[in-house]
Amino acid sequence: FYSEEEKMNKKNRFFILSIKILFIGLFLVFTTQTYADEIYKFDLAHSYIGFAVKHMVVSTTKGNFTSFTGKITTKPNELESSVEVSIDASSINTANKGRDKHLRGPDFFDVEKYPNITFKSSKLTKKQNGYVLYGDLTMHGVTKKIEIPFEINGPVKNSRGKSVIGIETAITLNRQDYGVSWNKTLDKGGLL
Repeated sequence: FYSEEEKMNKKNRFFILSIKILFIGLFLVFTTQTYADEIYKFDLAHSYIGFAVKHMVVSTTKGNFTSFTGKITTKPNELESSVEVSIDASSINTANKGRDKHLRGPDFFDVEKYPNITFKSSKLTKKQNGYVLYGDLTMHGVTKKIEIPFEINGPVKNSRGKSVIGIETAITLNRQDYGVSWNKTLDKGGLL
């Protein structure tokens, strides 16, 4: 049995976006040395943008986006560096063709009208255990300011002798803040 508050929390389910991205040579962004402006692109073979969302109140559905681009522009002052990401919303994949088709449609992402989910940073700060990236996330035609805390793994040398690092983060978004608000009430309460 759920209280009214718990029912409202279930109704406003959250969309968790986990991002695991490997950037070739990005460690230069986070060193104290001075470098000229450089652009680094995401290494798509080692990058992942995934999510998990509650489904029917009893399970968690996981999925990912299979098509995206991203770049980092470094600056001599590391905290002036910037990040841009564009996700092809139609590349959503939950390993269920029917559900994926529904998610691409007007009830959810409406990819015909809003083909991309984008992020553009506006500020980078250093924190005790990592960094925080601030910027604008646009999804379903709605732009909101968000904070993305992240940690850096590495640097290490890859098999080709190049320095690489990994960056991991997880953020929680309320899909309804972005106008993705389709729900269906179930017979026993709760939402689909």
